[in-house]
Amino acid sequence: MRQIWAPWRMEFVEQAQPPGGCVLCGLSNDPAHRQAGHVVERTDLTFTVLNLYPYTSGHVMVVPHRHAARLTDLSATEAAALIEGGRRAVLALTETMSPEGFNLGINHGHAAGAGMDDHLHLHVVPRWEGDTNFMPVLADVRVLPDHLDRTAARLREAYATLGAALEPPAPAP
Repeated sequence: MRQIWAPWRMEFVEQAQPPGGCVLCGLSNDPAHRQAGHVVERTDLTFTVLNLYPYTSGHVMVVPHRHAARLTDLSATEAAALIEGGRRAVLALTETMSPEGFNLGINHGHAAGAGMDDHLHLHVVPRWEGDTNFMPVLADVRVLPDHLDRTAARLREAYATLGAALEPPAPAP
């Protein structure tokens, strides 16, 4: 599938691989990483970053800081933090982009479609009615209406202002 406009792709292709070759570990460990501006939230166990090759505007990935290829490689605490990061992403994306739905998913292993199968991550993809139009079908092109830098700024603002809304709800009595 072709991208109509994606100026950040060449920078990504030309970027030297971090030690160990894992882009996500490089992004986790290096605040000066060239994609650091697309990180919209950091917690103790995870970080949330815009996908460089988004399915829709606002497509983020929640990534454990610790390098782990499989869900079963994560501790129960890390797995819970990954899902909590997905919940927080849904809240922030709802606040900034008003999507009508979401796809959340993990491509677990290469055979399941994981493009980066050595570092597990959770995709959070905002969806709108009609966002899959004729372009992908007829022209093999995906249209993204918002620039990654603008989306990142909007999401960082949402994470900062949502505050208490991002906290887990109190358990029912």
